[in-house]
Amino acid sequence: MNIIQAKKLTHDYRKVGDDGETETSCRALDNVDLDVAPGQFIAILGHNGSGKSTLAKHLNAILTPTDGTVWVDGMDTRDAEKLNAIRQTAGMVFQNPDNQIIGTVVDEDVAFGPENMGIPTEEILERVENSLKTVGMWEYRDRSPNRLSGGQKQRVAIAGVMAMEPKCIVLDEPTAMLDPVGRREVIRAAQKLNREKQVTILLITHYMEEVTEADRVIVMDQGKILMQGTPREVFSRVEELKEHRLDVPQVTMLAHELRKSGLPVPEGVLTVQELAESLIAASRRAV
Repeated sequence: MNIIQAKKLTHDYRKVGDDGETETSCRALDNVDLDVAPGQFIAILGHNGSGKSTLAKHLNAILTPTDGTVWVDGMDTRDAEKLNAIRQTAGMVFQNPDNQIIGTVVDEDVAFGPENMGIPTEEILERVENSLKTVGMWEYRDRSPNRLSGGQKQRVAIAGVMAMEPKCIVLDEPTAMLDPVGRREVIRAAQKLNREKQVTILLITHYMEEVTEADRVIVMDQGKILMQGTPREVFSRVEELKEHRLDVPQVTMLAHELRKSGLPVPEGVLTVQELAESLIAASRRAV
């Protein structure tokens, strides 16, 4: 069974007047179908206004569909009685970690979620330790979050969600406010959770370089899924992505331009090493 499933998901943002009638309506999601298997790492890309963050908020019932249905581990997000169970199954990490960190000390903050779930104290201590070690923040457990960098704060936020042991974590542009070092820290923590703990990860981002190791990439535009596939399949469609005002990883673009100039470089190159190997092989054939 899929951990996340959406069928014909539609969401309209409506402005309601004083009389209770809808004055204006804007469609953010338009008949979106989505299937995510347990343990997958899914990246969702799109420019601002594409609908990707609206989709993220449907995945743990912050929003409910205007039309269509979303199931989280078999639970309908419209079922109010399942709300707590849905949010324990699919945890959310947002853009700004300061909006999620409430403790004055790192380990206290990570313990907050499990405490509210009524987990026994000994198990909470074990969860806090395991979560902080997984994201590489155990040595900072006694520090105030105010003394941490942006990337470190975001890793603490991920640990706080992880301590509640969700089956799935949705990261809604978690690196948008971070520098390159912080971005790498957060993406590595998410990849480690996925590989070692088999936690399903859905990463919403507009940084193309962050998704080259994802199992599947979904590209959104104007509230619809424009394309999806492996990173190589998606980033092989450079010209189509450019038509929709979307970028590709820099190394992929370089390979694409070299190919257009006549060099035998494959489409969908994802790493510098892969490009270098292609160029070396091409030079040997030319000798």
